[in-house]
Amino acid sequence: MPIQASPQEVDPGGVRLAQPIKKVAFVIDDFGNNMAGTKEMMDMSIPLAVAVMPFLPTTQRDAIWAHEKKHEVLVHLPMEPRKGKKHWLGPGAITTDLSDEEIRSRVNKAIDDVPFAIGVNNHMGSKATADPRVMGIIMEVCKERGLFYLDSRTTSKSVAALLAQEKGVPFLENSLFLDDQYTTKHIRKQMELLCKNIDKQRVCIAIGHVGPPGKKTARVLRDYIERIKQDAVIVPLSTLIE
Repeated sequence: MPIQASPQEVDPGGVRLAQPIKKVAFVIDDFGNNMAGTKEMMDMSIPLAVAVMPFLPTTQRDAIWAHEKKHEVLVHLPMEPRKGKKHWLGPGAITTDLSDEEIRSRVNKAIDDVPFAIGVNNHMGSKATADPRVMGIIMEVCKERGLFYLDSRTTSKSVAALLAQEKGVPFLENSLFLDDQYTTKHIRKQMELLCKNIDKQRVCIAIGHVGPPGKKTARVLRDYIERIKQDAVIVPLSTLIE
């Protein structure tokens, strides 16, 4: 993801005047089912991208709530993984055995079900995001609906970036998961890694979750806000789009 220097960082002669501003964006997945940590995340003092799964009991409530709290809203689109059971995905999942027409229909219905959505990211999806046919259709719908795509990067074989470029869809990708293990120790370890990455990268995107790790992730994130602000600006996800 190329990042250009902002005008104030370079003088008219092309000489760099200051260190580029480091930026961090946080995405929190799995809203829509009244999961643990929902209120704690909504009450965060920093901007979040709240990724809401469609067709669940609190989908509408959580999307509206996030919008009222000035967080950005994403459609957290359930997509087929390489391993796992289909029922883990929830209703309306995008699987590789669907026809082109059914994929297009399901993506549109998912977007319609999540109020105020400005982008899409994948829930699971290690199989679907590696499938050029599936991702091509999803990107076409994103383009038609004026949405960007955030690749959660659940597989190194993802073709999301390639298809987004091909279809002309604004694209971002995850840098690291904060809570792929549900212990406070691991979440803190990942936050330390994020802090180290700030030294090396202009932009960092980190994904956490409500649900089993939700309250722990919220607590650790809150603990690290001031430290992160010493070295970077915490920004809304959409501002990272070039």
